[in-house]
Amino acid sequence: MNPPHTSRRTSYARRARRLTTAWATLAIVLLAGADVWWNAEDTQTYQTACAALACAALALRRRFPLTVFLTGVPATLFVPLMVVPFASLYALAAASRNRLLLAGCALISAAADAAPWPLDELTQDGTTRTLVDFAYLIATAAAPVFLGQLVQARQDAAHHLRDIEEARDHEQHLHAQNLLARERAQLAREMHDVVSHQVSLIAIQAGALHVTTTDPRTKTTAHTIRELSVTTLDELRHMVTLLRMSAGNTTPLTPQPTLADLHQLIANSGTHATLTGRLPDDLPAPTQRTLYRTIQETLTNARKHAPGSHVTIHLWHHTGRIGVTVTNTPATRPTTPLPGAHHGLIGLTERADLHHGHFTSGPTPNGGYTAHLTLPHPTHPHD
Repeated sequence: MNPPHTSRRTSYARRARRLTTAWATLAIVLLAGADVWWNAEDTQTYQTACAALACAALALRRRFPLTVFLTGVPATLFVPLMVVPFASLYALAAASRNRLLLAGCALISAAADAAPWPLDELTQDGTTRTLVDFAYLIATAAAPVFLGQLVQARQDAAHHLRDIEEARDHEQHLHAQNLLARERAQLAREMHDVVSHQVSLIAIQAGALHVTTTDPRTKTTAHTIRELSVTTLDELRHMVTLLRMSAGNTTPLTPQPTLADLHQLIANSGTHATLTGRLPDDLPAPTQRTLYRTIQETLTNARKHAPGSHVTIHLWHHTGRIGVTVTNTPATRPTTPLPGAHHGLIGLTERADLHHGHFTSGPTPNGGYTAHLTLPHPTHPHD
């Protein structure tokens, strides 16, 4: 969970961005209004009203860029405006990836600005002048389009860099876990081969002394040593088992998450995810950890390989079986091939096998991805 001061700092930053956006929108609308007031000479009332409507529509340019642009085309035809076509074209170019649409809108804007009104007053000489103006205005209309596309490319690059950094951090984390797993496995072997062997010899020697000695005090001491040695051996076997399990499953030595932490996991995942279904409340901790880790890894993969996708997490249980299905839609932003060793999916498969379950994953017909984990219900016999 993020510290309180971090959450407050994030909230202040969001408020500052919203306030900056609001002031910028107000400034653009006022600048567009001043442009209309300066150029709307000898215009009729309906033409001025159309231009005023186009200025007011700029407040919605981020949410409805194409509609705002189309609203400004008649105003540009009636009044020689600069701010309305520039701002609307820039907003459309920053939001759209359809190059053909952007080129068409730039041509429409240039044509509306170059054509005289009313159109029936166009003479032969005026046609030549209009074509010359149109050629120059195409370059003017292309400027906000190129600028919007540049800003969009910069945002995409920032997303790619962030995804690459997250992938690098994830790979480093996996590498550290693998090193820890090898160290635990080596420690388990040393404890089993050396320490357990020595303690076993102590127990044997104490048992032999207990049988052969005739001194009551020595017999009591030997019996105590043997009992302590047997207890120590049991503890050592338990520790070796835990070390081997943690080495195979890379279990961190920290408080383990449960299904109660899913909402916090989803909130901090950086993806648009929906949680549906539910599971029984009495599931053992290892089963809950397996389900949690599966959801955690699939959310990480969705953010890394399908940025902007929507993830659906469905918890389910039937007779004797429980599980989770995680499905994400195709990416809505361009993706960059990121390095990966597929340790995550391999680890999920091993976790499922450890609990006598089954894990599968693969692409969906619509271009998304799905992961499916099935586990036996702990209160029912294994299938």
